Amino acid sequence: MKKILIITFEYPPTVGGIATYIHDLANALDTSKIIVLAPKHENSKVWDEQQKYKVIRKNMLFPKIIWPRWIRLCWQTWRLVRKEKIELIMIHHALPVGYIGVLQKKFYKIPFLLFSHGTDLVAGAASAWKRKMLAKVSERAAQIIFNSESLKSRFLRVFPQFEDKSLVVYPCPEIDFLEQPPDESIHKLRSQYALEGKITLLSVGRLSDGKGFPHLARLLPEILKQVPHLVWLIVGDGPKKSYLIEQIQKRDLQNVVRFIGEVPHDKLKIYYYLADVFAVLTHPDEGREEGLGLVFLEAAAAGLPIVAGRSGGVEESVLHTQTGIVVDIYKGDKAVVEALVEMLTNKEYAKRLGKQAKERIQSDFQWPHQVKKLQPWID
Repeated sequence: MKKILIITFEYPPTVGGIATYIHDLANALDTSKIIVLAPKHENSKVWDEQQKYKVIRKNMLFPKIIWPRWIRLCWQTWRLVRKEKIELIMIHHALPVGYIGVLQKKFYKIPFLLFSHGTDLVAGAASAWKRKMLAKVSERAAQIIFNSESLKSRFLRVFPQFEDKSLVVYPCPEIDFLEQPPDESIHKLRSQYALEGKITLLSVGRLSDGKGFPHLARLLPEILKQVPHLVWLIVGDGPKKSYLIEQIQKRDLQNVVRFIGEVPHDKLKIYYYLADVFAVLTHPDEGREEGLGLVFLEAAAAGLPIVAGRSGGVEESVLHTQTGIVVDIYKGDKAVVEALVEMLTNKEYAKRLGKQAKERIQSDFQWPHQVKKLQPWID
């Protein structure tokens, strides 16, 4: 395999789908040939030392008073490429990191793969100038890689000329998610959060626009009328946390909600095994849509039935009526409430969907299968 440099602005211990995707992709490759260039993080030392591949931390951008800020990253990449004898670059965040790929290819003949996770597409289409620059970066990439067919099709609606070089490489949950933690650990956590005798609804994700947490808080009183012993377990943090807490307090739901906060990804699995049903009511928000939804795949790996909001690539991660229920929060509350109540009360139906969800992960969402798609460039 070629010596590969992965460049990213989002990487553990930062929690998030992009960070997890990059870490899992690096582990799925020959780790002796992988170097990840990521931003400095105050809690990164222990994490970095535990990885099988090499991690290099830098302050990747100049302060805002210096423009273009990405010139610092350009010099860092140039030195790394020479020192480590890099043969291929994997670039995440098309703008501005894509500029570095273009320059490396032009002056040093090193090819680059451009990975898109959704947010960069929205940013890149925000103005005529950015669309022009995103097109230039895409033109020079050896391949453009998306995390879902939905994201790929959205990109091609703007840039149809790149259809022949567009490819989907799905994120996959870590294989460990398929294995249940020890019963003792589950019982201990159940006791800690007073879940015994309760029906547990789990939501995991960043508390931000488009994730639907306030919508679920709004619907919870109606759900509780039919599922009175329900507990809503929330794992995550983000800019909408204060607003969400206000909505919970406004509806007197403090005794129903367990706010866990942000959990490092390597500690996350057990929370899926505490739950009976997984729900995140994702939805389009000001042009932004879900790329795929790794949390839905993780929930499926744990055998959880899922209620998911229709947005972007969610319908690729959750198959409606096969591995879960996909709802549209913009088409009325009644259908969403009915879907959640059905999943929470019809145990036979929920168990069947959870079983089918887990089987789908085992057959379709394994990193070795996805990485094979990259062989023409990495070998």
